[in-house]
Amino acid sequence: MPQSPLREVEHEITVSAPAAAVYRLIADVANWPRIFPPTIYVDHLEQGENTERIRIWATANGEPKNWTSRRTLDPEALRITFRQEVSTPPVATMGGTWIIEPLSEGTSRVRLLHDYTAVDEAPESLAWIDEAVDRNSRSELAALKSNVELAHAAEEVTFSFEDTVQINGSAKDVFDFINEAHLWSERLPHVATVRLEEDTPGLQSLEMDTRAKDGSTHTTKSYRVTFPSHKIAYKQVTLPALMTLHTGYWTFAENEDGVAASSQHTVTLNTENITKILGPDAGVAEARAYVHTALSTNSTATLNHAKAHAEQQR
Repeated sequence: MPQSPLREVEHEITVSAPAAAVYRLIADVANWPRIFPPTIYVDHLEQGENTERIRIWATANGEPKNWTSRRTLDPEALRITFRQEVSTPPVATMGGTWIIEPLSEGTSRVRLLHDYTAVDEAPESLAWIDEAVDRNSRSELAALKSNVELAHAAEEVTFSFEDTVQINGSAKDVFDFINEAHLWSERLPHVATVRLEEDTPGLQSLEMDTRAKDGSTHTTKSYRVTFPSHKIAYKQVTLPALMTLHTGYWTFAENEDGVAASSQHTVTLNTENITKILGPDAGVAEARAYVHTALSTNSTATLNHAKAHAEQQR
C-alpha cells in the first residue's frame, strides 16, 4: 500500500529568554516529561558526542504511543534535527528540526519543523496526523515558552524526593506487585477503585480513586511505562488541586539482602490553590510539606505492602 505524499508544516513561538538557554532546555530530553504535556517518559538508548538515540513515550490525541528517534545536536547553530526510526501507525515516517533564533539578548524565536507521511493514502490517516502534530506542536511550544520564562520561579515550587524500602525478596515479585495495579483496590487500603488499561504491552493507562486521611477521595490518572523487572516510570495527567506537575518512577535494585525498592517523585506546586486548600496563612513551605507527606505516606505504604507480598512469595 503506497504511503501518503510528504507533508511539511512549521510552528513557531517567541520566548522571553536567551536562545542558548532555550537550546539547552530542548537538548536535555530528561526534562521533557516536565516541560512538554504530551511526553510521558524518555529513555536514552545510545549517546554520542552530538548524536543520540532515544525512545519516547507520549500521548497523541489522547492515546499513548511510543517511538524511537535519532537526534543530531548542533549547539553552535542552535539546531536539533530528529527522525523517528520506526513510527507508530497511522504515521509512516516522521522527522523535523528545532531551530532557535536569537531576536535580542533576552528573546528568541523557536521554530519547530515537521515532515511526515501516513501509512496509506486514506485522507483520514493524514488528517489524524495533521491534528496530532498541530496539537502537540502548539502544546510543546506553549509549554516551552512558559517553562523557560518562569524557570527562576519554578525552582522554588518544583522539588523531588525518594523513599526506599529494603525487601527480603526478589525484584520480580516486587515489580509484579507495583505492575499489577488493577489489584490495588484489593491490596492497598488507601486505594478505593482502579481502572487499568494496557493495550500496548509495557504502556499503561492507570486511573484510580485514592482515599485521604480525612476519608475524602480524589481521582488521578497516570500513564505508566514499565521495564520488567527493574523500573516503572509514570506521569500523572489528572492531578490533585495542589499540583501542576507530578512525574516519578518506581525502581527495584537487587542487592545482597534482597531488593531495594524505591519510589521517586518530582512535583511542581500549584501556587494559585495553596490558600484555597490549606487556608489563608499557608504558603509554599506548608504546601510543599503537605504534598511531600501525602505522596510519601502513600508510596511508603505501597512499598511496605509490596514487601509483605514479595517476602511471602519466598
